[in-house]
Amino acid sequence: MRDNRRPGVVDRRRVPDRKQPATSGERSDGGLRARIGRLALRPVRAVAQAGRGALTDEAERALDGVMAGPLPEAVGRSLVEHRVVERFATEVLEARATEATSAPAVDGERVEQLVREALENPEFERMLTEAIHSRLTTELADEITQSPAFKRVLTNVMTSPEVRRAFEQQTAGLGADVAAASRRHARRADDSVETRIRGWLRRPRADAYPVPFAGVGTRGVALAADAVVVTFVFVVGGALIGLVASLFGGLRPMWLADGVAAVGWSLVVVVYFVGFWSTVGQTPGMRIMRVRVLSASGEAPGAWRSLLRLAGLALAVILFFTGFLPALVDARRRALQDFVAGTTVVYDLEP
Repeated sequence: MRDNRRPGVVDRRRVPDRKQPATSGERSDGGLRARIGRLALRPVRAVAQAGRGALTDEAERALDGVMAGPLPEAVGRSLVEHRVVERFATEVLEARATEATSAPAVDGERVEQLVREALENPEFERMLTEAIHSRLTTELADEITQSPAFKRVLTNVMTSPEVRRAFEQQTAGLGADVAAASRRHARRADDSVETRIRGWLRRPRADAYPVPFAGVGTRGVALAADAVVVTFVFVVGGALIGLVASLFGGLRPMWLADGVAAVGWSLVVVVYFVGFWSTVGQTPGMRIMRVRVLSASGEAPGAWRSLLRLAGLALAVILFFTGFLPALVDARRRALQDFVAGTTVVYDLEP
C-alpha cells in the first residue's frame, strides 16, 4: 500500500502532543490576565458580603416578628397539654431508678460483721482509750466547755420548759412519796400507841367506828408542818417590814418593835388557821397528812367556831401539850380544842 501522506507532515493521531515551554511573552500575558480577573472579582465579592449582611438583618427582623406573635404562647400551651415536661421528668427518674436498681447492693451483714470485728479488736480498743485519755482530748473538752456557744446552749437547755417540767415532776414525785410515807408511819403510830393505852384502860379501839378519826400522831405531824409554814411566812414578812423601816432609821424604842412583832405573829396565826379551817376545812399541813376538821354537821367549821378552836389549840399547847391526851382515850379521838369548839378531825377520804 502506498502512503499518500506528504513528506514532512506528522500524523497527530499517532504522535501525542508535547507541551512546549511558554515564552516570556506568553508568561507576561498570563500574569496580566490574572490581575485583571482579580480586579474584576472585587465588586462581586463586595456585593456578596453586602447580601449576607442584608440577609442577616432580614432574618433578625423575621425572628422578632415570630416571637412577638402568638407562636410562643401556642408552643407553651402545647407543652402543658401534652405534659412534655412531666414525661421528661418521669423518664429521667425512671432512668435513675433503673441505674440504682442495677447498681450492686451493699451487703449489710458483711458491713455489720466488719464493724463488730473492729469493735472487738483489742488494738482498736486500746487506740480508742488512748485517744479519749489523751491531752488533746482534755484540752478540746476544756475549750468546748469554756466557749460562749456551749454556755449559751447549756443556758437554753436548762431554762427550757421541758427541763423545768421534768424538775417539777421529779420534785412533786419526791414530795408525794415523802408525804405518803409520813402518813403511813403516822397512822401506824396512831393505832399502836392508842391500842396499848386503850387496852390498859379497857376502852374500845378507835378503828371500830365507821368513820376513821385521826389520831395524835397524824395530827401532831400536821401541826408541826403548819408551824413551819407560819414561821416562814412571819419571818419573810418581818424581814420585809424591817427592811422598809430601816429606810427611816428602824423601829424605836425596842419595846415597840417587840410589840409589833407579837401583834404580827398573832395576826399571821389567826389568819392562817382560821382562814383555812373555815374555808376548806384543812390547813396545808393537814392536807399533807390527809386529815380534815369537821363540825357537828359534817361540814367545815365557820369563822367563829374556827376562832374558838384556835383558842383551845393555844391552851392545849400552853399546857405542855397535855390538851392532846384526851384523844388517846376518847372514842372519836377528840383533843381539848375539839371539845371546846365541838369539832372532830377525820382522815380525808378523798384521793
